[in-house]
Amino acid sequence: MRAYRLLTEVDTAAFCHKVTEALDKGWELYGSPAYAHDPVTGQMRCAQAVVKDVEGAYAPDVKLGDL
Repeated sequence: MRAYRLLTEVDTAAFCHKVTEALDKGWELYGSPAYAHDPVTGQMRCAQAVVKDVEGAYAPDVKLGDL
């Protein structure tokens, strides 16, 4: 199966670490990153989609962060 995740975080080093950790675990970047203002918190937020090919079939209870 091909797994998909959308990583999001406030625009700090934590976002870069989150993406780097996913890449280290075998996830691949999918598309371009996004950057937007959150009007509720007043902060800028980042998003990056990642994908990974894994064994097995999809199930709704799969923990994508554990793949």
